[in-house]
Amino acid sequence: MPDQDKAAVPAIALCASEELQERGRAHSFDVLQYREPARAFALRFEGQVVAYLNRCAHVPTEMDWQEGEFLDRDKKYIMCSIHGAVYDPLTGRCVTGMCGRMGLTKIEVQEREGQVYWYPSRDTKPVFED
Repeated sequence: MPDQDKAAVPAIALCASEELQERGRAHSFDVLQYREPARAFALRFEGQVVAYLNRCAHVPTEMDWQEGEFLDRDKKYIMCSIHGAVYDPLTGRCVTGMCGRMGLTKIEVQEREGQVYWYPSRDTKPVFED
């Protein structure tokens, strides 16, 4: 999301930057996707914070092995615990598996002043809006 667009949409505080360790446990959070409750997650990979809807592109089910655990054993890829679909952590693109050309649904995030923020979109909104 370009910076001028981010200014038009209020950022929502997600977690402290230090909570997201490199290739560590993800921070899970609740969102509304097309007005339906859904889970999302943010993690740090190669120094960047990325966030996605916690929904496999192959079968719309949550992907984590355990709460907040999305990376494979080698901590190189996001892997769905149900059917083993594999995604690139930086782009959400399907690398291998039944996900074909589909990818994860990205959620825009920004890290500043020791805090991680996420930005609602037309389709992905906070659970509670003021």
